[in-house]
Amino acid sequence: MKREGLILILSAPSGAGKTSLCRELFKIFPDMKESVSYTTRAPRAGEVEGEAYHFVTHEVFDGMVEEDAFAEWAEVHGNKYGTALRTLEEARKNGIDLVLDIDCQGALRLKEQFEGGVYVFIMPPSMEELRRRLEGRSSDAQEVIERRIARAADEIREARWYDYIIFNDDFEVACRELAAIVIAHRRKTFRMMEKVVKLFDI
Repeated sequence: MKREGLILILSAPSGAGKTSLCRELFKIFPDMKESVSYTTRAPRAGEVEGEAYHFVTHEVFDGMVEEDAFAEWAEVHGNKYGTALRTLEEARKNGIDLVLDIDCQGALRLKEQFEGGVYVFIMPPSMEELRRRLEGRSSDAQEVIERRIARAADEIREARWYDYIIFNDDFEVACRELAAIVIAHRRKTFRMMEKVVKLFDI
């Protein structure tokens, strides 16, 4: 009996704090791994093949699409990004707990294609606070911020089909809540039986 890996899917509007929560999650659970997606875009300075992404040509990516090799994929600004089914299946089979940071559209495709994931939506405290955070970055033009605010409203409507919702109004509390979800799913009976069998020879 082999422990089944946990597949944790996180989504959130831009500015909700998902990236920061992911960083803390990996500190709390250093054995968790981040899913490495495939992309057709060129590597940026410092990006290493197999760490940030698997970098492939459009021809290779399209071939994988035709073979139904992706659990989900999307085209963004002319480049394609996708999560391979094999990545998820191997992680689950080998007892590896995997984190996927993907948008609502990709998460919904994944839910339709792949059974057994745990879906968590990170919610901002309010639209006003989300706007304050986005404007506080001072890195985006106002029109970009307005697009992200409009998109956030659409994404929040999608939260209804996620398994869990965490409000990130207090970062430490949100971290504890996310960790609690991981711990609860790690303690599911079907994930614990391998240890039980080994300890008690049953």
